[in-house]
This record gives sequence, C-alpha cells and structure tokens, in this order.
Amino acid sequence: MDESKKPRTLADVFYQVVERDLPRVMMYEEDGQWKTISSRELYTRVMGVVMELRRRGIQKGDRVAILAENRPEWQIADFAILLSGAATVPIYATLTGEQISFLLRHSGARTAFVSTAEQLAKLRSIQQQTAIESVLLMDAPAEGCGSANEVVSMAEAMAGGPAERVAELDALREKIQPEDLATLIYTSGTTGVPKGAMLTHGNIASNLSVSLDEFTLEAGDDLAVSFLPLSHITARHVDFAELYRGVTIAYCPYLEDMPRIMREMKPTFFVAVPRVYEKIYNGVLQGVSKGFKKEIYRWAMSVGWAHMNQIVAGKRPKRLVWKLANAIFFSKVLKAMGGRVHTFISGGAPLGRELAEWYAQIGLVIHEGYGLTETSPVIAVNSPRARKLGTVGKPLPNVQVHIAGDGELLVRGPSVFKGYWNMPEETAAAFEEDWFKTGDIAMMDTDGFLTITDRKKDLIKTSGGKFLAPQPIENSLKTNALVAEAAVIGERRNYPSVVIIPAFTALEAWAAQNGIVYANRAELTASPKVQALYEEIVAQVNENLARFERMKKVFVAPAELSIENGTLTPTLKLRRRNVETLYKAQLDRMYAESASSLATERA
Repeated sequence: MDESKKPRTLADVFYQVVERDLPRVMMYEEDGQWKTISSRELYTRVMGVVMELRRRGIQKGDRVAILAENRPEWQIADFAILLSGAATVPIYATLTGEQISFLLRHSGARTAFVSTAEQLAKLRSIQQQTAIESVLLMDAPAEGCGSANEVVSMAEAMAGGPAERVAELDALREKIQPEDLATLIYTSGTTGVPKGAMLTHGNIASNLSVSLDEFTLEAGDDLAVSFLPLSHITARHVDFAELYRGVTIAYCPYLEDMPRIMREMKPTFFVAVPRVYEKIYNGVLQGVSKGFKKEIYRWAMSVGWAHMNQIVAGKRPKRLVWKLANAIFFSKVLKAMGGRVHTFISGGAPLGRELAEWYAQIGLVIHEGYGLTETSPVIAVNSPRARKLGTVGKPLPNVQVHIAGDGELLVRGPSVFKGYWNMPEETAAAFEEDWFKTGDIAMMDTDGFLTITDRKKDLIKTSGGKFLAPQPIENSLKTNALVAEAAVIGERRNYPSVVIIPAFTALEAWAAQNGIVYANRAELTASPKVQALYEEIVAQVNENLARFERMKKVFVAPAELSIENGTLTPTLKLRRRNVETLYKAQLDRMYAESASSLATERA
C-alpha cells in the first residue's frame, strides 16, 4: 500500500473503513438471523456513542472500560472512545468482580461499557470501590437496573448518531496524534500482579499497517469470524487490521458457538490461538480412533507426509493418490471450518512443530506468528511468501530484534509500548537502554527466521543445575489425542516430572473399551491402567529428549484446567506454577515416594 495512505492513528483506521463505503463491514446474529452493518451505519453508530461520551464529560486522556463478549458494540465502543481522545481499558468478560475492581481502580476509568445484565450486576457489586460514574449497557436495559444518569442504553446512543458526515465530529480525527495513549491492556498476570501496558495510537497503527502486508486479502470479499476475546491484544489487533484491509467481520460472542458459526459464515481468513488448533486436531483424532476410519486415517496421513514439503512450499500436489486422500479425508477437516478458509494464522502462544506438521500433512499451512502485548503485538510472522515450519517467521519490517548473550530476545521499534501505567520500576526493568526485553529465549537461523524456545521465567532449573525448556516438551505431549494439557515441573527438584490433564472425552471412551469401572474422574485417573497408559505416552516423548529432560514421574490430574481455578489465564495460557501449587500435596508425595524407593534400593 502507498505509504502516504497507511494509518498514523486508530482514528485513521476508522475513517478508512468509513471512506471505503462497503455495504457489509460487520455481521452479527440476532434472533437466529445474521444482520449486517455497512460503513455508513458504522459511522452513525460510532458518532452517536461519541456524542454520548461527550455528554458524559469524557475528555482527552480519560480512561473508559469495556467489559463485554465479542460483538459489534465492542468495536463501536472502542472506536468511540478512541475518537474522543480517551483510552480504552479492555476487561475480560470472564473475570470476577474482585479482579475487575482492581483493573478499574488501577486505571482510574470513569465510564464503562458492559454487555449484559449479568456483567452489569458484576460491575454493580464493586462499583463503589472504583471511580466509575456511568455505564453504557449494550443489551436493552431492564427495569430497576439504575437511573438514566447511571445506566445509558448504548442502542439509543448509537441510534442518535448522524446519518451523514458531520464536519465538527470529523474534526476530532485531527486532534488525535500518534503519541496519544490509545489503550491500557493489562497483562494476564502469569507471574504476578497485572500490569497495564500503555499502547499509543502510533504503536498499534504502525504494527497493523504492516502485519498483513504479505497476505492476499480482498476488500469486501474476504470474511473472518471474531471469536478470540477482544480484551486480548492479538484479537484486537487482528480485528483492527482486518477492518483496515476491508475484511468483513462476523462476531462470535461465545467460544462454544464458534464451530457452528464457522460452518454458517464460511470465513476465508482464520486467526486462532494454538489451543483452538489443538481442539480441532483432537476432535479429528477422536473421530478416527477405531475401525475402518482409523485405517483410512493412517493411509491418508502417510500420503500427506510424502507431500508435506510441497504443501509448505505453497504448491498443491497433483498426484492422484493425494487428490484421493484429499477427497476422502483432508477436505472434510476444512469443510468443518466452513470450507473456504484460504489463510490460517496462529498466535498468542507457541504452536508446536508437531501440530504444524500435522496440519501441513492434511494440506493446511498454519502461518505461525509471535508477539507480545507490549509490542502491539506482532514481532514476527510466517507468510505465504516466506515460511518455515517450527519458526515464528521473519521479523516485521517495522521492528529491530537482537538476541542477548543469555538468549533473551530484545526488540525495538515504533510498535514497542511506552511503559506500564503507574509502575515506573516495572517499566525501567522492562528495558535495556531502548531495547524492550521480551522475556523469551530465541534463536535466529541463517535465513532470518526466528524461533522461540521458551519463556525465560519458565525455564526449569533442576537441583542438579540443569536448565530445561518445558514448552516444547508439553507441545509434543499434546499431540496425543488423550492429552488435553501438560505441565512439566521440576524446579529445584532432582528430576523433571509432568502433570497430565487428560482429554477426558477421549479417555472415558478408552476406559469403556478397556473395561474400567469408575464413579468419578478422580477414580478414573487413579486407575492403574490409566496411569500406565499415560506413562507409556510420556515414555514415547522421552525417547526424543536429552537424558536430563526426561520426565521420570507422571501425575494424571483428576480435573480440567480452568480460568476459575487459576490454572489458565483469560487467554487460555497455562499457568504452570498454579498447576504445581494446586497439586502440591500429591506432587510432594510422589517425589517423596520416589526418594524413599531409591533409598530402599540402595540399602
């Protein structure tokens, strides 16, 4: 794109969407029917909310929160806040009242957008602890939800916007500068108290203007489903970038509806976190676990393996055997995702080489990328023009990267944030001169492709002084259909072990086939047969590990991970230390029994 047309601010992004004058910018489901929002309708709705925020006294520099699931109102509220000169504070809809209270108090937000009566009640329960003066409710307000001064109908505000362009409102665009604060995005807190990363208009605009340059997208034709929480920088960046490129966005408020919406909307562009790709993979394996389907699957995958290099190179195999495997099996996976996706991207966490190879074998190349909240977020991404499995691609042209002596990746450029809100010490610690310290251990090959091996803080140091990177090991374990999640442990212990969280649906089916009787999941996972099953899975992965990396003990967890018990972040990332804390008694006993057994053997 012409450099002069690239956005300098997120206000520029909004006006590029408006001036493209598309008949279909957004889509949403209402009463079982899909409805559309055009560029002109988007202008009316956003400006109606801008006018309401002005009536509420929101000024440049204020902070305004959004507590909602994915829906058009989320993006409309965001644009309205940004055009008002305020900064958006996105809050995950899954957070508790206590967690929300901290974010609101720390950010000093004056106004909040909330989606439903349930979210409103959550906000009401802690509002007195915060500076929130008024609330804009996305759903229709119910009786008794508060006075008109406290709770405003967002629908009424949107409907009150101008049908035609208004010069006075359009002039707001010129008041927004690249250095202005656009958002406070609070990190998920995997290692401590959440920190509010300060991202400016220029930070995000400089990143989204180049992140999809290597991908072919047609304005007005391409369609994407927005299902990753917009409170996460990856999802928010993707939606901004898609709108900037003219991609229609269909909103999916709840993750459980995503498979159905994918089939109905038939998207052409798909961005997800690895956990979504893992679920699709595990679903396929469950469907071909026995009988004739299992034999067909094995044959098709052998064909895919023989043609994988062609697929990764962007070539469609012409041999009859591949076409047959595609017709019988591969195409069915794509059809389950709507059948039209031409581009797959993964971000937010490591994908894992084995999973990437599996998708390539069935003809689907996932373009893995990498970034952080503090970098707006994209640092590197594979593209159709330059990709290599097992890497996160080449760095974007708007950033510089450097690998420090201890292996940590350092980054600088216009997309790097300005610091943490009201946390000067944490901000200072995040930089080495003008280089941002990512906290990730990385390497770059001779072709310029970046590989992330693990989080620096996640490296496990055994009592023998050996360092091991847990994420690659965990990713290898998760390629087994019986493993939903894995957490390698071993910090200051004699050797590494692993907590396995089973894929319970698959495990329960296996248990039925093997005559295991149990009353609950605790009894199931305690079964000697189940323990032996997972020890064998771990043993297979151990064969490809160095001696000091091999997991000697296996604990099979009796419950799934969840945001509620603190073992998953709101972005569905594993909180390894929390898993270890949750099962500390069992793990301590496991290590103690091992030590006692060893002592007995020596005696």
